[in-house]
Parts: sequence; structure tokens; C-alpha cells
Amino acid sequence: MTQPAAPRTAYDAPWWKDAVFHQIYPRSFSDSNGDGVGDLRGVIDRLGYLELLGIDALWLSPVMRSPMADHGYDVSDPRDIDPLFGSVADLDDLIREAHARHIRVTMDLVPNHTSDQHPWFQAALRAGPGSRERERYVFRDGRGPNGDEPPNNWPSVFGGPAWHRVTEADGRPGQWYLHIFAPEQPDLNWLDEEVFQDLATTLRFWLDRGVDGFRIDVAHGMAKPDGLPDMDMITNRIMDNDENDLRFNNPGVHAIHRRIRAVMDEYPGRVTVGEIWCKDNDRFAEYIRPDELHLGFNFRLAEAEWDAAEIREAIDNSLIAVEGVTGIPTWTLSNHDVEREVTRYGGGALGTARARAMILVELALPGTVFLYNGSELGLPNVDLPDEALQDPTWERSGHTERGRDGCRVPLPWQGSAPPYGFSSNESTWLPMPADWQDLTAEAELEDLDSTLTLYRTALELRRMRPEFRGDAIEWYGAPGPGLLAFRRIDGRLTCVLNASGAPVELPDGEVILSSAPLVDGLLPADAACWLA
Repeated sequence: MTQPAAPRTAYDAPWWKDAVFHQIYPRSFSDSNGDGVGDLRGVIDRLGYLELLGIDALWLSPVMRSPMADHGYDVSDPRDIDPLFGSVADLDDLIREAHARHIRVTMDLVPNHTSDQHPWFQAALRAGPGSRERERYVFRDGRGPNGDEPPNNWPSVFGGPAWHRVTEADGRPGQWYLHIFAPEQPDLNWLDEEVFQDLATTLRFWLDRGVDGFRIDVAHGMAKPDGLPDMDMITNRIMDNDENDLRFNNPGVHAIHRRIRAVMDEYPGRVTVGEIWCKDNDRFAEYIRPDELHLGFNFRLAEAEWDAAEIREAIDNSLIAVEGVTGIPTWTLSNHDVEREVTRYGGGALGTARARAMILVELALPGTVFLYNGSELGLPNVDLPDEALQDPTWERSGHTERGRDGCRVPLPWQGSAPPYGFSSNESTWLPMPADWQDLTAEAELEDLDSTLTLYRTALELRRMRPEFRGDAIEWYGAPGPGLLAFRRIDGRLTCVLNASGAPVELPDGEVILSSAPLVDGLLPADAACWLA
């Protein structure tokens, strides 16, 4: 087992308390073998870039063995690496070389469901109704005279019903199984003890290899309500979960997280962060009680529109959500499921200016930050042609929902034309735009005004300056309509965001970084700055 990376800070606190994670979507990060798909050796090749960027930890989206019906979130063997990305030995090398650079490595963990190609599920299909094998999943008889109707009215997040009917071994239509996501992703039955024991084995397998923790996919899933009743309100997107959505946030999930935490506590210094789509702050806080998850993704900032009042509300909400359990707030503006911030804030020069401003807001806040690969380059979403789309949402919605592929296009590293050094193969798994030559890492490293330079400078200041001390903020009076300003109480850093549409005066202090040049001492519209 490799040793964990050295702590970044000297004070006695968990390393993730103010860490900056960089989410790597492996198939889109860097391709080392020329097949047009990113891989683990590609990540190793770019560790120098990540060290230069100044991040503290990596979060790898799924690299476990999978048929790739949902790009790795359908796992057929949770204790192996899919050959598309390399081997377990490659991951060992990545952990060792990242740790040598004081970068920690965390992995995606997918406990809510498996692939339909998982040996367990294949055995369940063969074994038939009432079998021990089917107890590991959620199989039910259908409703109606011949069982021709799904067991309840739950929808799949990816469109259509959340149930699929199987053909039994004798060729007759049989039971239905639950799949909150794609049919290729059958939900596990977490009332079955063997399901947890297998997960515990998986946790220890990777932790023993030196993995520093896990991002837990659908951490608000797993537990299902007794009797699987119909839903009063049908929501059909993962971001619309509320208290009426019976698919998620059921109380039984917390016993599962307590058991996961017990395993994690065998390995001091390792972290779990849960994907938690939950709008009720009291229920959100339950996930990060001291004996459950270490961190929980709060998506309020990623959901906020470009509006100072809405951004302030998102910040307040995120801080309040963890306050009662003395939890650590988390911040993110984008990920592999969310439209890139440049596009979300208006696209083009306007969206870029606003995205640059928002990274200063995000990095000024106390807590843990998650960056999505490519955000540091100011990449926009890509409007892909229909024939290029691969997200299961596209097919499941009858080509009415384009899905998430637009934020998953491979990263441009160098050169003036696709594939921009991402691969030696011009045919990449998703096509790359012809106009990204100014957005390559190489071009931006040479440009002192680039978004990459802004990120690097901001991350260095955040790490080195004493103004970023402390766990609390206070709002800076009432600076005016469309403006937002807050101060780190202990360190006295002040962050100002101008969403007013016109230049504004700044409060007293030394400007240590601005997302756009000041004009006659004024902060321009769609910009933010830090003052000491």
C-alpha cells in the first residue's frame, strides 16, 4: 500500500476540510494509447499539469469494469479496472505517482445498482422467482391480470418506467426488476446482508491499495420505502428530487451510511463524499452526521442563476445545511452531470467573464471545493450533432432530452486543431470543436490573462495567504443592487461580486486578485475580486 500524500496544512484538521478536488472524467481527460478514449495512463501523463494547477486531490469518475451502458456507472466488477481505462496495476501507479506529488486520489463508488452483466444479476435471471439470487435485487411480480403492468408508477431518471420485465428461463414473460436509472442498471436490495458485505469487501480492496476515499454515487438512494408504494408526484430528473420522491432520501439509507463509515474508520485519513440531491436542509444534514459521510455534495451554487441575491441565498443555504451538525460545506459549479458554467452563465465572452468571477466567489468560501476538469480552461458546453450523442438519456427520452454529453467532450491540451493533443487518434469518443485552439492548456499556460492563469493564481493565494483562515463568513453590509460582498471572519479576506451590469466602487482594502482588470479603480460588471 502506498502512503497517503503529506498534509497540505499544518493545523490539526482533516485534510479535506479546505481541499480542492479536481474531478477527472477519465474517458475525456487524456488518451495514452490512441484509441480515442482517455485512460489511467493518460492521467499519469498529466500529473505534472495537475500539480502545476495546484489541486489537492483527484476524484476519478468510474474506472471499474463495466459494459459502459452509462459510461461506467453500470459496474459489472467493482474490484477490477475496465480494460478501456487500463488495469489495476495502472491505478496502483497513478496512486503512487500522485502521492509523490502530494495529490490524493479518490474514486467513484456505485452502491445503488450494478450492471445487468454483473454475475449476480445474470445468476438472478437464471434462478427464477423466489430464489436466493433474486433477493439481491428488487424483483417483483407485475400488476394487472397477467402481471403485465409495472409493480408501481415510479419513473426512471433516464426516462420511461423504472421497471423492466424479464423473460423467464421457460420463455414466458416473468417478474419485473427495479432500475431507477437505465434498464442496464438494476437496483440492489440493501435489505440483503450479502449486498453490504460485498460492498465492504470492495471498500477494503481499494483502500488497501492506497485510495484516499470515495465519491459515493447516488448516496441518497439505496434504501427503498416499505411496500414500494406509488408516488403522489412523479419527478423525472435527478435534480428535481423533493420530499415526495419515494425513490430517494428514505430514512433507511442512514443505517447503510453508518456501516460504510465504520469500514472507513478502519483507515484513518480516508474520506467519503456523497452525491446528495436533497433540497431539505435538515434531511441533508443527516447524511453528514459524525458517524455517516465525511462530506456531502451541496449543489445550490451550481443551480443558482447569475443573480447576486440568488447566489447569496445559495451560499447561506449551503452554510446553514451543515451548521447544525458542525459539518464541512462543499462547493461546486459544475460536474459531469451539469452544464458547464461558461454556457450556463450566458456563453461566449459574457459567460466566460461570469464563470471567471464565480470561481473567485467559490474559492473565497470556507470548506471543500470540487472543480470539474476543463473548468480551469473556461470550456463551454458543446452542441454536438445528434449522431454523436451517447448519453442513455437521449435514447430513453425518445430523442427529446439531449443528455449530458455536451459537458463531457475531451479536453484540449495543445495544438490548433482536433484532437488537440488529447489523443493521437483524430476520431475521439465525442467529437471536439474546431475552434478550441485558444482554449488548450498549452495556449492558456502562456497567456497571463487566461482562465487557467486565473485558476492557478487563485489556488496559490488560497493556499498561501492567511486571509483565507477560518470557518465562517459575514456579509459586507448592503453594497447595492446586483452586488454581493462577504468577508472571512478570521482571515479578513473580502470577496466582492458585481452582477449589477455597471462598474462599482470597491470597499477599502488591497486588491490581491480580480477576475477582470479594474477600470479607473472600479470593478467592472460581471467580475469579482479579492481584497485583503
